[in-house]
Amino acid sequence: MNTYGTDLFKGAAHYYSTYRPIYPSILIRLLVEKFSLNGEQNLLDIGCGTGHLTIRFSDWCNKIVGIDIEPEMIEEAERLHHEMRIGQIQWFTGTLEEYKSGNPDQYQLVTIAKAFHWMDRSKVLDELFDIVSPGGGVAVIDNYESTKSLKPWQVRFNEVITKWYGNDRKAGNSTYTHPVTSYEEIISHSKFNLEVHTLPTYEITWTIESLLGNLYSTSYGSKRFLGSNNIPLFEREVREAMLDLCETGVFKEESTLSVKIGRKEKS
Repeated sequence: MNTYGTDLFKGAAHYYSTYRPIYPSILIRLLVEKFSLNGEQNLLDIGCGTGHLTIRFSDWCNKIVGIDIEPEMIEEAERLHHEMRIGQIQWFTGTLEEYKSGNPDQYQLVTIAKAFHWMDRSKVLDELFDIVSPGGGVAVIDNYESTKSLKPWQVRFNEVITKWYGNDRKAGNSTYTHPVTSYEEIISHSKFNLEVHTLPTYEITWTIESLLGNLYSTSYGSKRFLGSNNIPLFEREVREAMLDLCETGVFKEESTLSVKIGRKEKS
């Protein structure tokens, strides 16, 4: 993760908490069932961002810890948690290695939602193995589909993004390419046993505002890559392009979540 520097999501926390799509309830139900969560277990959420997923387990776990290396993300998670007033959740700014050094607890479930691609994946699984309870595991959650065909509105939106941001997908102080080795293969070669679950397809509704906000929440779509003078020009072109396709400015996307579980055998 460090190859991208420390500013990977700098300035993104507000957009992340406001515009990132909410995970469907069926994901929570799946993990509650698979890990027999009943309010007594501990949960660790790595790369928790602003805590969208972390907070959802408040009714199902005893101790919950959310970890992220971006201080702004943790600050926003703490703000949201304070507003919602649910669950005993600890928030930690730093790496898994730094957190482990002072916390010997065991966890029935570790979640990594749409964040595994930023990590040294094999190393993280090694670091997690000794703190996962026997019978527990790591759930890697993602909606990446390499062969997914884009709808016309997505193609048009991406064209405008490419025009203003360039062809390279910027990420911190580097550029991003999706991992070549699949998550299934990474988990299969770890000490964990692999389980794969695919959730039913669900629908996400986008507006032009939420499309822009979601873009600004990403590592490659940070406003700083546009420059302050270009932001209003870019947003105007996006609005014109999208309204030209659909006068309501409302767009639908079908999304499918996969859950790759690394299960630790019971002793």
